Amino acid sequence: MSDLIDGTPEDRIINEPMSEALSKRYLAYALSTITARALPDVRDGLKPVQRRILYGMRVLKLDPEGGYRKCAKIVGDVMGNFHPHGDSSIYDTLVRLAQDFTVRYPLVDGQGNFGNIDGDSAAAYRYTEARMTVAAELLLDGLNENAVDFRANYAENDEEPVVLPAGFPNLLANGASGIAVGMATSIPPHNAAELIDAARLLIEKPKATTEELMDFVKGPDFPTGGIIVETKEAMIQAYETGRGSFRMRARWEVEDTGRGTYQIVVTEIPYQVQKSRLLEKLGELIEAKKLPLLDDVRDESAEDVRLVLVPRSKTVEPEVLMESLYKVCDLETRFSLNMNVLHKGAPQVMGLKDVLQAYLDHRREVVVRRAEFRLDKIEKRLHLLDGYLIAYLNIDEVIRIIRYEDEPKEVLMSTFNLTDTQAEAILNLRLRALRKLEEMEIRGEHDRLMKEREELTKLIGSTRRQWSKVSKELKEARDAFDPESELGRRRATFGEVAEVDLAAALEATLPKEPLTIVLSQQGWIRGMKGHGLDPESAKFKDGDALYLAEEVMSTDKIILMASDGRAFTLPADKLPGGRGHGEPIRLSIDLEDSVDIVAMFRFEPERKRVVASTEGYGFVVEEKELESNRKAGKQAVNTGKGELTVCTPVEGDMLAVVGSNRKLLIFPLDELPEMARGKGNKLQSYSGKHTLKDLMTFDKRDGLIVMTGGRHRAFPEWEEWIGKRSQAGKTVPKGFPRSGTFNG
Repeated sequence: MSDLIDGTPEDRIINEPMSEALSKRYLAYALSTITARALPDVRDGLKPVQRRILYGMRVLKLDPEGGYRKCAKIVGDVMGNFHPHGDSSIYDTLVRLAQDFTVRYPLVDGQGNFGNIDGDSAAAYRYTEARMTVAAELLLDGLNENAVDFRANYAENDEEPVVLPAGFPNLLANGASGIAVGMATSIPPHNAAELIDAARLLIEKPKATTEELMDFVKGPDFPTGGIIVETKEAMIQAYETGRGSFRMRARWEVEDTGRGTYQIVVTEIPYQVQKSRLLEKLGELIEAKKLPLLDDVRDESAEDVRLVLVPRSKTVEPEVLMESLYKVCDLETRFSLNMNVLHKGAPQVMGLKDVLQAYLDHRREVVVRRAEFRLDKIEKRLHLLDGYLIAYLNIDEVIRIIRYEDEPKEVLMSTFNLTDTQAEAILNLRLRALRKLEEMEIRGEHDRLMKEREELTKLIGSTRRQWSKVSKELKEARDAFDPESELGRRRATFGEVAEVDLAAALEATLPKEPLTIVLSQQGWIRGMKGHGLDPESAKFKDGDALYLAEEVMSTDKIILMASDGRAFTLPADKLPGGRGHGEPIRLSIDLEDSVDIVAMFRFEPERKRVVASTEGYGFVVEEKELESNRKAGKQAVNTGKGELTVCTPVEGDMLAVVGSNRKLLIFPLDELPEMARGKGNKLQSYSGKHTLKDLMTFDKRDGLIVMTGGRHRAFPEWEEWIGKRSQAGKTVPKGFPRSGTFNG
């Protein structure tokens, strides 16, 4: 403000291109988000807000054996001293650290309503209380022994740890997730005992492979349990690269309800799935009749999960019912693995071995720093004890000096060659400490400290001893996560996907009724009940008429071929009924106004068809290659500048093709390639503006038979028109249909 008053506002103006100014500032924001919010540190597995909450609780002395404090007090202190952001973000993080269905090893012991697996939120922080857990205490152990660096807090009136000592590999044990700018992290939780065993193996065998480490780390261990059905090879690849995913399924069992009936009870659901939303989704699918095998779902959960699934029929196999549910709801999910963490201050995607090694390097540094801190304390104590022993050996002279000298401190220092610290300690001795027993205790303490100093000196000077110490401490930490205890037992197990013919099972449960599919010239489609109907007699809108008809069953699928070469698939039972005029086909598929339907037929996967464009190119295709679940269809034929004109089933070993120039060519069908998609090969050559008109296949034993005038007509001399594929052919024989097609 003073600059403006002085008349020098120009000094405050920075001449810089807008794009450069924005990029610099956005880069600073992005780096801040990455390093100070979203990504965890590879050493302690914590984000800054989580670390500050635990440190703030330590400052408040909220130990596992102590009492609880209001979360409002914890949030206020953390916000005021270490984390200058919104109280809701701090409390939300604290709540997640206390939820045993969110974190594998809770770091906060909450008292009150901290939410549930249904997705209900926690009570306000004025109602809830908290303290640390044993796991949190392990992460903080050694913090007052100079185990890690401290830095000034945001107000520079206090200090906070840069990282926690981390007595167990918390990054993998509790996992992490976060979205930064241009990157994200997603790490599933694991079993702490397995991680510690793998870390100790890495100490003993630094060149151990990921596969060897996975002899101990079987895979993720989700707090909500469930079954992991990912293959061993895929998991090894994921842990090797730090990227991948894990397929999870709910755990269920069959309960006999008598008289040959049963119900399925789901006892564990996949990680991070809200039970209430899962139930809501299943209810919607049942109401929409998209779960033909499921009749009802009930929630009978109390403290444990218990979802009851009632099958529609007792003949439905439980495995088949569950397979049908896995495909449409969150009873099966995938958890992505993206071990993007902060390593040496920078984001880096690391594999299992690299993460464990980085953690072990941190623990080794903690061991050394704690040893140096303890050694410094011992040196100072020994220094005092040496002074005390001198005083005891010369107790009478010390008493005389203290009693009669004007400057006893200086006299003591000069008489017995003491330091200022030793002389001050002697002067502060109480009279009761001058008894003989105290001297013996000091000598005993002196001897113990001398031995401890020797051990610490050896530890600091020996890498091998340091790693042995790290391994020993990890072994002691493992006791807190004993696999035999409720906290330490593995919750998620491993299984394989059952081989179930779901399509056949679903088809068997659907009603099978005869339908006649009718498509009008203006593109209206419907399914009329029954076979043997006369589609011509069906009612159509004014100016409209029958175009195509096909007899099918309600369980069949319909393939529609468009003039641009795309194939569309529609379930017959999903088409509108035959009472009205149906509905426009363009409501069911993405079909442009300039594109027409050229063929409609019942889907038979094993059947083959010959497809051809007006340019005279074609190939043989299996119908299974034409199936598509997309509304936009599947591009099956490359029509070039022409259009798809023929899609006829293969019914023989010879192929006859006729052009708009009324020239006929016959050649063996095996000269035509079989393809899944493409343009195909040249069938017949044309000059000028002539195009392919029609084609058909036939058996050479039966000869060429065409439809003309409503009657079948044979052409015994058909062999005269046999030639090589792509030739021009010869003029059609006398009596060939005037329409120029084989079905005239």
